[in-house]
Amino acid sequence: MKNMATYDLMEATRNTNEWLGASARAFASYPVFGMVPHPFFKVLSAWGRITERSFARMVIKPDWGISSVPGDDGRDAVVTVECTVKKAFGDLIHFKVQGRTPRPRRVLLVAPMSGHYATLLRSTVISLIPDCEVYVTDWHNARDIPVSAGKFDIEDYTLYLVEFMRTLGPETNVIAVCQPAPLTLAAAAYLAEEDPAAQPRTLTLIGGPIDPDAAATDVTDFGRRITMGQLEHLAIQRVGFKFAGTGRLVYPGLLQLASFISMNSDRHAQAFYDEIVLAAKGEASDHDAHNRFYDEYLSVMDMTAEFYLSTVERIFKNREIAKNEFIVAGKRVDIGKITDIAVHTVEGANDDISAPGQCVAALDLCTGLPAAKKAHHLEPGAGHYGIFAGKSWRQNIRPLILDFIDSHGGGPKRTKPVSLVAATA
Repeated sequence: MKNMATYDLMEATRNTNEWLGASARAFASYPVFGMVPHPFFKVLSAWGRITERSFARMVIKPDWGISSVPGDDGRDAVVTVECTVKKAFGDLIHFKVQGRTPRPRRVLLVAPMSGHYATLLRSTVISLIPDCEVYVTDWHNARDIPVSAGKFDIEDYTLYLVEFMRTLGPETNVIAVCQPAPLTLAAAAYLAEEDPAAQPRTLTLIGGPIDPDAAATDVTDFGRRITMGQLEHLAIQRVGFKFAGTGRLVYPGLLQLASFISMNSDRHAQAFYDEIVLAAKGEASDHDAHNRFYDEYLSVMDMTAEFYLSTVERIFKNREIAKNEFIVAGKRVDIGKITDIAVHTVEGANDDISAPGQCVAALDLCTGLPAAKKAHHLEPGAGHYGIFAGKSWRQNIRPLILDFIDSHGGGPKRTKPVSLVAATA
């Protein structure tokens, strides 16, 4: 399957479905059909409108949509997105609040590179901006990166994180969500040994596969069953002629989306059926819950083939992070060298992507870290998405993370220490 024809076939299929939706919407919306008292035309128009939007959003990078936050004086302060470090495969961006005194908590939010854009963490960013200076890793779509830019695997990803941490300095508090957790831990260990003066103050790992074998999920079972040859044959294609990355080997976003949807196909089918019914009745809106979710969920990005394959082989199959055998640029990264960075792990009790036990394994790997600099929190009733967005994040996890940061000197000066009883439960 490693050819452009299959990649272009998927794009042609997507484009055709978008066109069919637009055609159905336009046809069923002719005023003359208003003379026919039959719901068919309203249903057809609703189906067309939702189909057109669904397939169109698959190739569009969502906007952050964060324009302002309440300022110190009670008035809204404008938020601008500024690029702090620009690189071929991803940028370090800063959400700058105009006219506001910089917050003492400097947070680097490491976004996952697992099929969706960094905007997946929009609600996480919004919740942190009022209390923190927020920086985010904004990964690029591989289809838009020319082959001349070279490769990008998990070692390159780790070195990107090292550079971002060096840029922000030792007052940084790093929060890694899901997929980047093991590589962020490795980047912190790399700095702890190679450049201790630049290592971050705290490191929070949320729902990441530090040790995939600690608790089985469908993801880990798939990683064990399939061989690397099968995976490369089934998942890897070359970017077609439509994009700047023509010829680059990638795991296509559209193929990833198909696998995402197949995991809960009944739920997605029901969601679209319900939305079509509401739209036919005139009760749907442009920014209702369905559209807010699927505008983000259906917007996918290609991953470089070397990044995807090395993640499966080295993180899931060989468990190089879990065994403390990870190598970057020919040098073994020893996680036991972390002695000064406070490490906090967060898991969701109902997480079916990175099950409880996988992330907390990081604390056992930090053999050089005293117990006072370690903390763990298991959020009852929370699934994978809930531990970085939604009610569990807002009410429980976010306050615990901010308290953890403050208790280790990464936030405002306090007159008395913060209790972390809840965080270590």
